Amino acid sequence: MWRRMRTSRKLRTALGRSMAAYLRFVWRSSRVVMEPADLYDLAEVQLPMILTFWHGQHFLTPFLVKPHHKAKVMISRSKDAEVNAIAAEALGIGTIRGSGAQGRNFHQKGGLNATMEMIRSLEEGCNVAMTADVPKISRVAGLGVITIAKHSGRPIYPVAIATRNRILARSWDRAAIHLPFGKAAVVAGDGVRVAADAGPEELEAARRELQRQLEVATTRAEELVGRCTPAKECVAHHG
Repeated sequence: MWRRMRTSRKLRTALGRSMAAYLRFVWRSSRVVMEPADLYDLAEVQLPMILTFWHGQHFLTPFLVKPHHKAKVMISRSKDAEVNAIAAEALGIGTIRGSGAQGRNFHQKGGLNATMEMIRSLEEGCNVAMTADVPKISRVAGLGVITIAKHSGRPIYPVAIATRNRILARSWDRAAIHLPFGKAAVVAGDGVRVAADAGPEELEAARRELQRQLEVATTRAEELVGRCTPAKECVAHHG
């Protein structure tokens, strides 16, 4: 079945559109709380922005985009990721194909072209979104999004989304398979800006700050939906 999906464009399209329909149902059936409560008012004056999140928390992010916002998301060129790209486009989000692979794979996987297209999109007033993780290393922020912020002059806003009803996949990114009819939380960080003349030390400081804000936002989103996080024991469960 998986081999057929990788080679059949029609099957990938059907799966992508079905995913989009399912995610729309999950979002509409969820009780969504946002923190800060005036998130959209704060964001409106910062557009265009770079939205970033942990891999595996990304499935519901298209619903954060208002109808009047333009947005594109970076998605890997791999056939496995094409279903995600089809789903994003079905939800009204443009796609930029490429990934932040390291070393020689950076060029092979379209990393340079995708990075340049992200910067151009920001210059044209379009918001962009991408995962923050170092490729295949979950919950460790890389320098890819920091580099885009440096060369575009636009702010990075880290966001975490959690749902009360979910299944965690046994994948490298601990992807959340969201289920309907529950509580959902969207938590945004304070944002990170990177100076155009930032050197290696400043870039690393910005990366660490992004890491910190994503960790704080993730912990808070989990708390808002009534779940403990690995880093924090829940008193209600332990005595």
